[in-house]
Amino acid sequence: MRVLIAEDDRALGNLLMRTLQSEDYTVAWVQDGEAALVAWQEAQYTLLLLDLNLPRKDGLDVLQVIRKTSDAAVLVLTARNSLKERLRCLELGADSFLAKPFALRELQMHCRALARRLRSSVGSQLRCGDLVLDRPSRSVVRGGRLIELTLKEFSLLEYLLEHRGECVSRAGLLQHVWKMHPDVTTNVVDVYINYLRRKVDEGAENKLIHTVRGNGYVLRNPSPEAA
Repeated sequence: MRVLIAEDDRALGNLLMRTLQSEDYTVAWVQDGEAALVAWQEAQYTLLLLDLNLPRKDGLDVLQVIRKTSDAAVLVLTARNSLKERLRCLELGADSFLAKPFALRELQMHCRALARRLRSSVGSQLRCGDLVLDRPSRSVVRGGRLIELTLKEFSLLEYLLEHRGECVSRAGLLQHVWKMHPDVTTNVVDVYINYLRRKVDEGAENKLIHTVRGNGYVLRNPSPEAA
């Protein structure tokens, strides 16, 4: 599980990062709200640990922006523990709360519970921004628009969504989607990426499928600020 920590207290941030790394999570840590939004755009995180009292952009503002394009889990860490604050966080899409100060064991239990919840839902649907792929019905919808895909286009999009936020190479796509040897010389990957772009991204304000020159392709959330 990939975790982003947004916490401006250096001592607590270091402690949180070490604790979650000991759980074998991949962890990044930022210390202000603007940096949190930049980090969130650049990588695909499963869980956000969000302090509300952040410099440069308040935690509630960060939560509101991120929820426009992501269904990732958000655990709010806050010294603001009034009912009004908790209700506001829930309204904006937070999944859970931890009131400061808290025990590290309690943090670990919250993260594990959120990870279990995410694993139970990931099997049927894959999402990126307003794009939703439903495995049982083999349907793809973006912004309420049903997208008709061939079997191979569906498999390619499914693989990109499974690795969203990561650059996947042409060789890797050949091996995993087409079951070909990665050294085979063919342009089939580029052809099908273009097919997907026409169906998924054409006419959309925010593009999801991007070329990483010399390396491959990445499917990632649009900029939260642009949503």
